[in-house]
Amino acid sequence: MKRFLSLSLAALLILGLAAFTTIHGQSAKPSAKDAAAAKEVEALERQRFEAQVKKDYAFLEKVFADDLVYTHSNGKQNGKPDYIQSIRDGKSQYDKIDVEALNVRAYNDGKAAVVNGTITITLPNKPDGTPNIAHLKYVVVQIKDPKKGWQVVLWQSQKQPDAKS
Repeated sequence: MKRFLSLSLAALLILGLAAFTTIHGQSAKPSAKDAAAAKEVEALERQRFEAQVKKDYAFLEKVFADDLVYTHSNGKQNGKPDYIQSIRDGKSQYDKIDVEALNVRAYNDGKAAVVNGTITITLPNKPDGTPNIAHLKYVVVQIKDPKKGWQVVLWQSQKQPDAKS
């Protein structure tokens, strides 16, 4: 509960900063620090997806915050240890993750970022041998820890219908 409350407060703070900027008519153009942070976070997002496919546990341990809340598209939630263990155990398997769209907005002089996008995940084939593909929209909140760097504190995804549906 404490973890959920702190993540909720972090998300509200980020949204509040965005609203404050809009309400007070400040420039919609990001600061130089925010623009640089957005580029850094975008690169890290792509590296994280690659690490999930390659099972690079050292990288995942570094980029997921200890208080991570990871909500899968089926509604199941994991914390950092449980999610990483699910990859180790083969419960979360990714053959390929293709980034279809990626949008990063950084706030607070490059100390927080909200990411949203769409991805296509190729999973191991279904038992009948047919391809198993998931199309997801997702949102990520990342916070820049002064000692640990950028860390994912929140992941939320939603399954999208197949393109042919």
